Amino acid sequence: MTTHASAPAPAPTERYLLSADMIADPYGHLDALRDHAPVHWSPLHHAWLVTGYDQVMRCLRDPAVSADRVRPLMDAVPQGAREDAERAFGILSRWMVFNDPPQHRRLRQVFQEAFSARAVARYRAFTEKATRAVLARKATPGRTGDLLADVAKPLPALVFARWLGIPPTDGPSFWYWNTRVADLVLGTAQEESEYRASLQALVSLDDYLGALVARRRAEPGDDLISQVLREGRVGDSVTEEEFVGMLTQMAFAGGETTSNLIANTVLALHTRPDQLAAVRAEPELAQGAVEETLRLDGPSKMSIRTAARDLDLDGRTLRAGDRIFLVTAAANRDPARFPDPGRFDVRRSGATHLGFGFGAHFCIGAALARLVAVAAVRTLVCDHPGLTLADPGRPAWQPSLLNRGLTALPVHY
Repeated sequence: MTTHASAPAPAPTERYLLSADMIADPYGHLDALRDHAPVHWSPLHHAWLVTGYDQVMRCLRDPAVSADRVRPLMDAVPQGAREDAERAFGILSRWMVFNDPPQHRRLRQVFQEAFSARAVARYRAFTEKATRAVLARKATPGRTGDLLADVAKPLPALVFARWLGIPPTDGPSFWYWNTRVADLVLGTAQEESEYRASLQALVSLDDYLGALVARRRAEPGDDLISQVLREGRVGDSVTEEEFVGMLTQMAFAGGETTSNLIANTVLALHTRPDQLAAVRAEPELAQGAVEETLRLDGPSKMSIRTAARDLDLDGRTLRAGDRIFLVTAAANRDPARFPDPGRFDVRRSGATHLGFGFGAHFCIGAALARLVAVAAVRTLVCDHPGLTLADPGRPAWQPSLLNRGLTALPVHY
């Protein structure tokens, strides 16, 4: 009897990742790319699309793959807005997420203790109280509303503002600036006026946080800024300018990611009645629901890197300067790593997903994001059994290359 090796998967047709159908559901195309070639050059995107789990892990570990992408962000700014950009991109260059070792390690160490599991656990009681308060105001039984606007956005905003020490009276300006910064970093800004607003918002946020650091030096409180200042690294291992720049990253990253994680998890559960029933029967499975959302349909689809020098990856040669899309949304569905990868299973165990990255660039705020998301999901599922989706068949997603976030989540409370 003659055995024949299985033929390789046919090459999928090139698809623009920001087209409406890819924004709505990119996973079939990403699966096909991964099955055909987990390292694929896309002429349309002028980038390597890395979709296999092992290949993404290799890139996350390899110093030849650089996280510095401030220059590509600046290149995307329309010519008319360039004069506003110099200071804003100086601020972005101090974000640890855009730095490589050893600079990245030096910057990250400043926050290491403040983000430890022990430090984050101190906010558990406040988070649970804030969750109940937000739901008591917005999730009134019988009311119809937008869960994203009612719960998923304001809850992380409350917790992260408390954690950073933002006075409540400053909240509206603070979160407006963060929204505009997200437009810049996530590629949502398109028009020159939008770029100008985003660049100015980043400068305003930096000015505000610089003044807040000065205030906390004079009047320490029970918050992240005061804690880091007490540890003595600001002015020693990092400058105050670097510290303030990193705070702008913390402010941006915390709210956006956690809001989308909450909304995506609620959508996932309410479109899978068996998994919703499992969490309702065993509330501790809310943690599993959040983790499975991070794997299967999390708030981050990919991260962008650059080849710092020539490297070989899975038999392909990547040249210095090439753009690389690390498509964690595809890697997290790799059947070589996850059995039955398309199934949402709140009891899944085994391989580690890449929803928060890996290694040196593993999300430093992951523990706090998980704390807030689990509290929200558990309370919504267990204390609001009447919650239903108002339009379960037609979720609308933000047009972003990097993020996976809903524009709204209409519900009946």
